[in-house]
This record gives sequence, C-alpha cells and structure tokens, in this order.
Amino acid sequence: MPKYRDDLPQLSGDWFLTEGGLETHMIFIEGIDLPEFSSIVLLASEEGRQAWIHYLEAYIQLAIEHGVGLILDTPTWRASMHWADQLGMSVEELNRLSADAAGVLDHLRMIHETPGSPIVISGALGPKQDAYQVEEGLTVEQAKADHQAQVDFLATTEVDMLTAYTLSNSTLAIGMVKAAQQADIPIAISFTLETDGRLPSGETLQEAIERVDEATEEGPVYYMINCAHPTHFLNQLQGTGPWLDRLWGLKANASHKSHAELDKATELDAGDPKELALLYGEVSGRLKHLRVIGGCCGTNHEHVGEVAAALLSKI
Repeated sequence: MPKYRDDLPQLSGDWFLTEGGLETHMIFIEGIDLPEFSSIVLLASEEGRQAWIHYLEAYIQLAIEHGVGLILDTPTWRASMHWADQLGMSVEELNRLSADAAGVLDHLRMIHETPGSPIVISGALGPKQDAYQVEEGLTVEQAKADHQAQVDFLATTEVDMLTAYTLSNSTLAIGMVKAAQQADIPIAISFTLETDGRLPSGETLQEAIERVDEATEEGPVYYMINCAHPTHFLNQLQGTGPWLDRLWGLKANASHKSHAELDKATELDAGDPKELALLYGEVSGRLKHLRVIGGCCGTNHEHVGEVAAALLSKI
C-alpha cells in the first residue's frame, strides 16, 4: 500500500533530495547498455537490478547523513506502452517490471527510512517519444489518452505520487495531469528547457505553468525543472508571481551543453559539481519554495552531495 499518497511529506516545506542522472550513470559509469535510454530494462536481469539498488543506496545514505527526506523514482520514464515494441517487450512485461521496481523501492523504504528521513516513492513518467521534440498537432485529449494506461497501472502499485519529467510543452503536461486526476494520484510536473530558457515548444516557463494551472485547476502538487543547466534558465527566474511560487524542484544537468550536443555525446560530461552547487544556490535565492533537489544527465551522488551541502548549510 502507498504510505504517503494522501499526505506527501515534502509539501510541508522540508528539504528533500532526489536522485541524479540514472541513465547516464548506468551507461557511462557502470557500462550497462540501456536500449532506447530506458532504465526499466535494469529490472530484467539480476545484474541490472543489483546495480540499480546499489545506485539508490548512495542517495539513501546522503539523505540520512543530512537528516532530510528523499524521493526515489521508479525507472519508468520510458516504460509506457509506446516504448514496448522498441524495447522488444510486451506491455504486460513492462508493467511487471514497473511493479517490481515499485516493490523494490518499498522494500528499501522499510529498511532505511527514519523519522528524520522519510522516503517518498514516485512513479516516473515521460513523453511517448523523444523528450526534446514537440509533438505537432497534439491535443490535450490525445496526451491524456497516450498516458492514461501507465498512470492507471502505476496507481495500483506502492508509489505515493507521479512525477512527469522532461516535458517539452504545456499541452502534454495538461494531458498527463488530467490522467493523474482521473486515477486520483498526486502528480508533479517537470519541464525541460533549452539554452534560451524556454521550453522546446517556445513557451516561457511562466506561460507553461500558468497554462497548466488554469486548465487543471492547479492540478500539479508542484512544478520542477529538469534536464537543463542552471545557466540556461537563471534569467527566466526573475521578479515575483504565483507561477514562481509553484516551482519547488530542480534536477539540473551537469553539463552546459545543449540537448542536441548531449544527444551526440559519446563520453560523459560530468561538469563541475562545486560550480553546480553554487548555481543551485543562485536558483534557491530566486525560488523561495525550492525544496526538492537532485540531478539529471551527467550527475551522480557526488553532485547531489555537493548541492545538498551548499543549500542545507544555510538552514
């Protein structure tokens, strides 16, 4: 049974860590192939399963050391029915692995959770195609239908909430929120941004957040930014307004490179963890509700540890 679905502890305003870049870590550091950049395949072998658990344990230890909460994601960013054929799996097999992943996280929570470090389990969602491409002509109804099956299935597992990552446009976000509302499960929305600080759709972050909130009656529990370097969007976080207050989370890339450059990269760009931590400090100074912090492409527990040390030393 989900432990926190009806009362997410991060909404109290306490700090919560999240993971770094799972896929880039597994490919470039662990040397494990992830077809279609899909980490759900880790659950298909004992080697992959143990590598994932070992990866998670580093973040659990970080959270306990800092005395803060932790949000752990199921590796289901590319585990919807739309990826089944490309992964050579049936939808039923993807669902079985997804349920197994949620069970692993629930077991880790039972072993490691402390009163000072609650562990929230999040079901990760992602676009049905390349995350950096905008689906032309997509409607809200189509977006909802595209993701309803995965949302409905994850809602039957131990996950406390959903987090939709690397979204390129507000229409997709609205559809995914409506799918979560139908399944009666909380959802956070995380947009990706280009080097100009705008979504791949061309929308500003303010426009996207305001459109989603208006269309869903403020459906997301909060918003996040992921898969972008802070230097790409700092200039967007200006002034004041309700939309800024809705931004609670950041999972930034280690690299300054654009999405197009990262797609072509054959080596890991791990950036500078200390520089990244300083930039998170700048973001925190502009987002008064920033409380969920982790990393994306190129980051690992060392990056998240530097960020945690920099931000948590201020409290």
